[in-house]
This record gives sequence, structure tokens and C-alpha cells, in this order.
Amino acid sequence: MSPSAVREVVLVVDDAPQSLGALCAELEAEGYTVLMAPDGESALQRLELVSPDAILLDALMPGLTGFETCRRVKARPEWAHVPVIFMTGLAETEDIVRGFEAGGVDYVVKPARAAEVLARLATHVRNARAVRLAREAVDVGGLGVLVVDARGRVAWRSPQAQRWLQEADVADTTAWLQGDLAQLPLPDGRRLVARRVGEAGLGEALWLLQPPSAPSDDAAAEGPASRIAMAALTPREKEVLSWVAKGKTNRDVAEILGMSPRTVNKHLEHVFEKLGVETRAAAAALASLGLAGA
Repeated sequence: MSPSAVREVVLVVDDAPQSLGALCAELEAEGYTVLMAPDGESALQRLELVSPDAILLDALMPGLTGFETCRRVKARPEWAHVPVIFMTGLAETEDIVRGFEAGGVDYVVKPARAAEVLARLATHVRNARAVRLAREAVDVGGLGVLVVDARGRVAWRSPQAQRWLQEADVADTTAWLQGDLAQLPLPDGRRLVARRVGEAGLGEALWLLQPPSAPSDDAAAEGPASRIAMAALTPREKEVLSWVAKGKTNRDVAEILGMSPRTVNKHLEHVFEKLGVETRAAAAALASLGLAGA
């Protein structure tokens, strides 16, 4: 099945699913695969089996409330990227605030209008996919990602970062992530290096974790910039990679550099091989981070 043929999955969590029949039909008509869960516990069980592209979540349900369900979803690194849209009859400002504080990205008051839900859903699914691909690309490139809030707490971590933090047995990052460059000794004598690369929005900061290395391992400590330098890219390959890192398509790069898109693609094949990555996103992430850290 081609990527364009893959249907996006929406998990609808509501204790009165019969009231959402028309909306679910609209979702199916728009090309979504709809999964249903009658309560929060059932929703969490569904998530153990499949990772949806979005969750439409009622706030008031028997057992776990929608707010608590959302908090539990966001507490799991493998689920945290899934956008949660509250869809409920609670319309008071304090309820809407609770929804966002729990980790929701949007709030729709019932009775929900299908056209409005579809428009909001499409936007959040698209944005979440772009963010997920970027973060996964960094993991593929051999780095981990941390998003840290204004209080120094980890708001999101990539799977690679989660593994390294568990290895380091880090429970509190507030005392560790200081300044723009931080190092954390590991029990086996290696060190975990984190570099602050900028703002991630809403008072959050983006940190990149490099593979744990021995204190004398200068090449590993230098990170992406060193990796790119060691790849021995030709000047033309560096040019192509630089434009790809800026989000340009092969056709854009071809026009800028005065070559055919096929030649651009051939250069990229060599770049992937030299950098030891398999995807365009991973190469672009390495290039961006290497330039940022240089």
C-alpha cells in the first residue's frame, strides 16, 4: 500500500457513542478509520494495540474522566505525540482551561458541528505528523530530543532520549539542564551531553541529547557537526544537503544549483550513504543540528 493510500486513524472516546453516529460517518467519508472506546480505561487499552493519529475525547465519562485520561496519554512517551481534541458538553471557561492543562490541543463544545470538527482535526493531524517526523528524524540521526517547559520539567521526550534518561536514572532534570550545554555522568563512566538549540513555543525549550560517550571521546562529544565533517562530503554534496536542510525539494535545489532533479537525487543517495542514514528527514536533521552546533 502506498503512503497516500494509508488511512489516518481517529480514536473517538465517548460513553454515548450512539450520539456521534453522524460525525463518525462524516469521518469515515473523509477517509479516516474510526475506532471507538466507551470510556477512558477502554481508550488506554486501545492505545496499547494501535497508535491513532488523533483522539476525540469526551470529558465526562464513568470511571476515568476525559481530563485524567488525557493526562495519562500525555504521560506516556509513545503516546504523547497524539493530538487530543476534547469534544464535550462542558462549556464553562474553567472546563476549557482544564482541558488544555491536561494536554489537549483543542476543545469543541457539543453539539459538535461535523465540518468544524473535520477542519480542526485535519489541522492537528497534519501538524502532529510534521512534528513527529522531525523528532523521529533526529532519533534516526543518532540523537534524542527533549522538550522542557519553563519550570525545567520534561514536557516531551523522544524514544531515544527516554532510553538514555532511563539508563542515566534521571528523575529530575531541573538541576541538570542549565545554560546551553549540559553534561551528565553515567554509572559506567560515560557522559550524556545535552545541547539547548532554541525555543519550542509556549515557553518551552528544545534540547538535543547526543549518544553517551567516554570523557575522552572528543569526536562523539562534538556531535552532528563532527559527524558531517567525518563523512567527507564533496562541496556539491554539502550544497545539496544544506538546501535540503532548509526544506527545499529536489526540484527547488535543482533550480537553485542549476542541475537536474535526478542529479540532485543522486547526490542525496551519496549523502545518505556517507552519513549512515536512510531517510531525507534524518539527513536534514543532522545537517540542521550540525550547522546549529558549529
